[in-house]
Amino acid sequence: MAQTMPDFLIIGAPKSGTTSLYHYLAQHPQIFMSPNKEPHFFAFEGEQPNFCGSGDDKAWINTRSVVTLAEYQQLFSAAEPGQKCGEASTMYLYLEKSCDRIFHHIPNVKLIAFLRHPVDRAYSHYKHLRRDGREWESDFGRAMQEEAERIQQNWSPAWHYQQIGLYSEQIKRYQRRFNPEQLQIYLYDDLLKNPQAVYRSIFEFIGVDAAIDIDVSKRHNTTTAVRKHKLLHDFLVKPNGLKNILRQVIPAQIRQPLSAKVYRKNATAIPALSTSQRAELTGLFESDILQLQDLIDRDLSCWLSPLSRQGDGSNQADSSNQGDGTNQVDRSEGWAA
Repeated sequence: MAQTMPDFLIIGAPKSGTTSLYHYLAQHPQIFMSPNKEPHFFAFEGEQPNFCGSGDDKAWINTRSVVTLAEYQQLFSAAEPGQKCGEASTMYLYLEKSCDRIFHHIPNVKLIAFLRHPVDRAYSHYKHLRRDGREWESDFGRAMQEEAERIQQNWSPAWHYQQIGLYSEQIKRYQRRFNPEQLQIYLYDDLLKNPQAVYRSIFEFIGVDAAIDIDVSKRHNTTTAVRKHKLLHDFLVKPNGLKNILRQVIPAQIRQPLSAKVYRKNATAIPALSTSQRAELTGLFESDILQLQDLIDRDLSCWLSPLSRQGDGSNQADSSNQGDGTNQVDRSEGWAA
């Protein structure tokens, strides 16, 4: 009988290396990952999400969330016998209803959570929205100040910069509902320091061969720059009739380098947070960090120091190409493809 429900879930947090994790786990021959990376079924079962923030109408969470059990089960129908099935919906940790729904449908499931320094996580999400032209606030502090109003106006969780990073209550929810051996919690720091050890640990947790080697060199979901001209960016990465014509008349060996060059020229780097900004923002999370370290039995004192930085918040383990995003043009429906 075909697999209909997952054996494990990557439940979050968003911008904590979960995109890379999804792609790396999919390399393992004994693992089947849902073709829809973030179906968010347990977050929205029976409730079609209708968030109304800037660009939410076209965003994945509104347009690609799976809300019926039959459609969700179909995601795993192509799994081969014996494969462990999983998916990576990063809002399961944050959105409260997810936990009870998961327990109702698959009470014996294995759960994997990755937690990133809440300031880095928030800034990475902010840069992602800036990159996509959805966040108009050029000052991150002002964007944080608008969070409560945006939540009240039903903007998607992508805009919940601070709230998503208050991990302690989210972790408590899962610890109360599931047995300790079902929940594995990692830090984003662990991925940066020793990714192979993390993946071996995950393979053992899932119950697949931990000796299988996977390639962790490719990075996914880069967030390093904001686009100077949104119309030009949209032209490069979205389908339209003119690009179909250009593909027919301009050879690929000319078209692709030119497109990549224009893509880079249209990008301006988003600066890292200053030490003073980081210190001020870390203060917003201090009490929660202290609670969290007791919950997960990990020393998080480094998170409380403004000088302890996971890179520059540029989403190292959750990025690709370390910079200009050229591959985004190559992967897109753009005229260079």
